[in-house]
Amino acid sequence: MIVRMKNTFRMLLAAMLLSLFALPGYSWQKSFPEKDYVAYLFTYFTGNSGDEEAVRYAVSMDGYTYWALNDNEPVIDSKVISSTGGVRDPHILRCEDGKTFYMVVTDMVSANGWSSNRAMVLLKSTDLVNWSHSVINIQKRYSGQEDLKRVWAPQTIYDPEVGKYMVYWSMLHGDGADVIYYAYANAEFTDLEGEPKPLFLPENGKSCIDGDIVYKDGVFHLFYKTEGHGNGIKVATTRSLTSGAWTEEPDYKQQTKEAVEGAGTFKLIGQDKYILMYDVYMKGSYQFTETTDLKNFKVIDSEVKMNFHPRHGTIIPITRHELLRITDEWGKPTELGALPNNPVLPGFHADPEILYSHQTQKYYIYSTTDGQPGWGGWYFTVFSSTDLKTWQDEGVMLDLKSEQVPWADGNAWAPCIEEKKVDGKYKYFFYYSGNPKNGGGKQIGVATSDSPAGPFTDLGRPVVTASPVGGGQQIDVDVFTDPVSGKSYLYWGNGYMAGAELNDDMVSIKENTVTVMTPEGGTLQDYAFREAAYVFYRNGLYYFMWSVDDTGSPNYHVAYGTSKSPLGPIEVAKQPVVLIQNPEKEIYGPAHNAVLQIPGTDEWRIVYHRINKWYLKDGPGVHREVCIDRMEFNEDGTIKPVVPTL
Repeated sequence: MIVRMKNTFRMLLAAMLLSLFALPGYSWQKSFPEKDYVAYLFTYFTGNSGDEEAVRYAVSMDGYTYWALNDNEPVIDSKVISSTGGVRDPHILRCEDGKTFYMVVTDMVSANGWSSNRAMVLLKSTDLVNWSHSVINIQKRYSGQEDLKRVWAPQTIYDPEVGKYMVYWSMLHGDGADVIYYAYANAEFTDLEGEPKPLFLPENGKSCIDGDIVYKDGVFHLFYKTEGHGNGIKVATTRSLTSGAWTEEPDYKQQTKEAVEGAGTFKLIGQDKYILMYDVYMKGSYQFTETTDLKNFKVIDSEVKMNFHPRHGTIIPITRHELLRITDEWGKPTELGALPNNPVLPGFHADPEILYSHQTQKYYIYSTTDGQPGWGGWYFTVFSSTDLKTWQDEGVMLDLKSEQVPWADGNAWAPCIEEKKVDGKYKYFFYYSGNPKNGGGKQIGVATSDSPAGPFTDLGRPVVTASPVGGGQQIDVDVFTDPVSGKSYLYWGNGYMAGAELNDDMVSIKENTVTVMTPEGGTLQDYAFREAAYVFYRNGLYYFMWSVDDTGSPNYHVAYGTSKSPLGPIEVAKQPVVLIQNPEKEIYGPAHNAVLQIPGTDEWRIVYHRINKWYLKDGPGVHREVCIDRMEFNEDGTIKPVVPTL
């Protein structure tokens, strides 16, 4: 009685915990925001002979049309990773950290017989190209497995109750039924911990294989094949993976009378739709079905296209960087068309600054950390790149809620940075706005470092504390070093534009140089100044750029003017709008920019943020993403309108 009460309590506790995970807006998955996914990766094998039993890749931009990579040849050598020389049933999972991938495969050559294998392979990667591997032979790894006949179709899922990755697969012992077992992987994903335990067996006691678990709305949905008694796909559900409390649904989910296996389920990016696909293995075809509730399915074969014939595989969404990585490695199918250029950073970021460091010969982007209510981000991160395409997260470089910044406690906004040589060594001056602990409105601070990625040491006090016009905010700072005079200048202001010369120490403003230089006139449709001044020099002219309208408006855009002096006056361009929304492409609010000149060339890039299209009506001003596009000039020096790209 006591034991039963303890078990009941554990099940109730597990249900309570998972109900928390199922609350709207909460997910225990820590991978990229869904908006960062731009394509789909299909992992599969192709048949029962030779190198057909090997992992292959295909990609899709819409989830319906797939093109094989590497001319449909293997991307992983089965002979290297397996004990049998062949692998089947690849399942790929993105880990909770968002950047690690686990793949599990059946270690098997079917020509040796359907009950010939005893092993699976665990693989791990951080780039989808290079994979470490470990063979787990169940019969050799565990005692009491003498009558084990086969180990089939492993998959992996994160179990939030225990904080570990569960590997589950089907096994057949002697004359019994195929049963789906599980064990947790070790932290390195090189071995299993503990003895395999039964995860699921239908109430009728008959065989089940090819399990595929999908988590939705607090419920785990297990799709499985009824092996040898119907050869179709059914579903069982539970709120706790290891509770044993499965609810079986009586109906078959496949939408064909043919025998099927190898269920694979994935969610379409940015939609409430799921795809259930399966291998119609006796007919050599694959069927796709669509659902919103994981209960009712409709065939969508007429919408699906592939230039290959897959067998049992899985599909996951991937980011722009991941798509570029695998197409760089195995070639981009011509049919895939142009790959997306933007956004260039994962997650939500705004107000970007870009730097080319002569010390490291890398590019760096600094930005406001977005996605917080009320623009409440409190730290700055930095990303680095060697090619302006692939960006590496270098981590947090300044935290306003830590002892690193003694005078401020939040609202880490709109940074800028300058690289200078001081006494023959490179030094970096990082300017930003923050919320002072003693109140009084936003102020501008500065931190310094010997490296563009930090660590940075704050000055300990702000360098700009008050408005020169008696109103507006002291935010959106920019720093510019004049290549003509060698002098450096600071610019800032919301509601006004101010500029001032910096002293040689770069951390204080030269007395009596503060100049109000707000461009006069204009409307919200052209050049009415709002914020975000940015200054650069080209061919004898000083270019001043700024943002118009509100950062949460689709109309937020960039205008510009020129001057013969770094402190004005500014002459607004006759065609002042440089960058503005393109609703047809669902590009909204592209502004608050920085500018980059590619070293040694007259090639230019504009770096800016835009509103993520999914948040246009739900917090648009705090769900922004960083983009990069080309910026070109006419022969007379005027800036050509920038065409923002996807």
